[in-house]
Amino acid sequence: MFSLVPLVLAAGSTFVLAKLNATEDASQLSLSNDRLYASVVKSGGYIQTLTLDGQNLLGTKSGSTGIGPYLDCYCIPSGFWTPGSSQPTYELFSGTDSTGVDYGGIKMSDTYAATGQILETYWFLRDTETGLHIFTRLAYYNETTPFLRNLQEFRTLFRPNSDIWTHLLTNEEHYAPLPGKEAKENEIVVQDATWYLGNTPDDAYVQQEADYFTKYTFADTWRNHDAHGMFADGSQTSDNSTFGAWLVMNTRETYFGGPLHSDLTVDGIVYDYIVSNHHGDQTPNITNGFDRTFGPQFYYFNHLPAETGILASKADATQYASPEFDIDFYDSIAKHVPNYVPSSERGVFQLQASLPSTAKNPVAVLAQNGVDFQDNVFDTKAYQYWVELNNDGTATIPRVKNGTYRLTIYADGIFGQYIQDDVVVEAGETATTTANWSEESAGAEIFRIGTPDKSSGEYKHGYQKDPTHPLHPEEYRIYWAAYDFVDDFPEGVHFTVGDSDVVEDFNYVHWSVFGGYANYVRPEPYYGDGNVNNWTISFNVEALQLANRTQATFTVQLAAAKTAAGNTDVYNASEPYANLPYTVNVNGQDLEPWVIPYYHSSSCAVRSEVVCYNIANKFTFDAKLLRSGDNDIVLSLPYKATDYESAVLPQSVYVQYDALRLEVK
Repeated sequence: MFSLVPLVLAAGSTFVLAKLNATEDASQLSLSNDRLYASVVKSGGYIQTLTLDGQNLLGTKSGSTGIGPYLDCYCIPSGFWTPGSSQPTYELFSGTDSTGVDYGGIKMSDTYAATGQILETYWFLRDTETGLHIFTRLAYYNETTPFLRNLQEFRTLFRPNSDIWTHLLTNEEHYAPLPGKEAKENEIVVQDATWYLGNTPDDAYVQQEADYFTKYTFADTWRNHDAHGMFADGSQTSDNSTFGAWLVMNTRETYFGGPLHSDLTVDGIVYDYIVSNHHGDQTPNITNGFDRTFGPQFYYFNHLPAETGILASKADATQYASPEFDIDFYDSIAKHVPNYVPSSERGVFQLQASLPSTAKNPVAVLAQNGVDFQDNVFDTKAYQYWVELNNDGTATIPRVKNGTYRLTIYADGIFGQYIQDDVVVEAGETATTTANWSEESAGAEIFRIGTPDKSSGEYKHGYQKDPTHPLHPEEYRIYWAAYDFVDDFPEGVHFTVGDSDVVEDFNYVHWSVFGGYANYVRPEPYYGDGNVNNWTISFNVEALQLANRTQATFTVQLAAAKTAAGNTDVYNASEPYANLPYTVNVNGQDLEPWVIPYYHSSSCAVRSEVVCYNIANKFTFDAKLLRSGDNDIVLSLPYKATDYESAVLPQSVYVQYDALRLEVK
């Protein structure tokens, strides 16, 4: 085995390893190989010069643009902070990894003086590669103030100020041109971080994608996400060759929220959104002893011939979206990066699962033991993993950090999920786990509405493709107020089982109020006469179905619920709907309300999402409330239920349905 003896260089020195250069002078540190050059400015803690094959990828610095990738966070008592702005210190690394490839690295460390928080960024460049491997760290040791606050946002940003970039891409199904200069000069703010661009109908974005632009349009769920970024189609480069700037999720183990987590990807900035509560997920608390290193992630930059398309450029990046990418290199630099878990401390997880026969697209999740994987923020040493199951119910997850995990399995078409705690993965070993999952049942099924898939996308304005623009974005991605609930459902939602269609007759959001604050199209709130907050389901039951039945169960699975707590997870006694009562009425009889707690609240549809913090409840009642023939169930939110919003966001509470089911036994 090659024995790596890495070098830490003193200020003013230069170390040259074949084609890989790592240098430092009084004002900057730089890494370069034959193709990629990156320099970190000591006075700011960010990359200010980044070139690929001689092309400037960042442009000219102007304010907070023309820089990156760099780290910032919403983590200090007053809110945001960008490390590197205080009194940063730096280290420069050079070495050869165990495969014989040279590398260089830069460490930036800064301390927020008022609290003692340490924030660090690590940038590494290997010879032969055109991307930067990035780790970020937050550490807090303070016995005097053991609880600081929540880690609300933690992210790295590639933030160019250059005309070469022409397109944004979330995934293979969703990409669009960047809005042009004229569109931005004539934009109208309609909501938090959301603009109406319809005043410039000839703009490429407006013509191809939508009249509205928001960073949330380009968000994505993490389950199948591999890479996202910006593309230069060659129209603004000297030789018409194309460039890409991609954030590749080669690892996802140090994020939170599991495969249901969704977040921002790109909006003119290429994000690595490591932690946030944008769509209602939990965030970790910063307490004494918090010390977590996030990553690695790979900011990859490519240069391809003229006329190369955006999907080909993205596919080139996606080849690196594997947890087994560059593992020998990561093991070699582990001594530079606190908390990084090398291969010697990892094992393999193997699963053999027996699944319900109707399960589709099953996924297995390993995350913090003893809690829902959506809440895996309480143990900041725990990691998370997930994998799609094969047709025979098998699955393998390599490179699992040794520890004890909860296994969760869920699948499209199946109510509920399988849970098994105390799954142990040991370093250097293969942990084989078996699971026998039977679909939950509370008796004979009378009806179901929707598909249990953790999403409200199957309903009206969800996954439906916009027919009016050639890129045909999914409708939920566009500003929610573009779809007027009052026009769509003037009499309210009345869904008849067996006759109605979920795509046309069941909305993707159940509002308490529609319109008003943050609604550019309908600026006055519409409360209605119960036709907004009350939805009716009509269904027929035969006498034979009720014979000898004593108990009925009505299951409500939600893809999201926004209470008056918004996204804060903080209880406010002045908000009567911080804990939100949701009522089911069966043939005129109210059942005991389901009180959705403030800490399960999420801002979902209004931030262009249909998969957010999932919750569920089973309403059980005497089967005698059902009758032979016609029946009605009314789903109710409180009338006129709103909250105070400090940002320009709608004030109505709302829920988004995953699926509903009525059973009797």
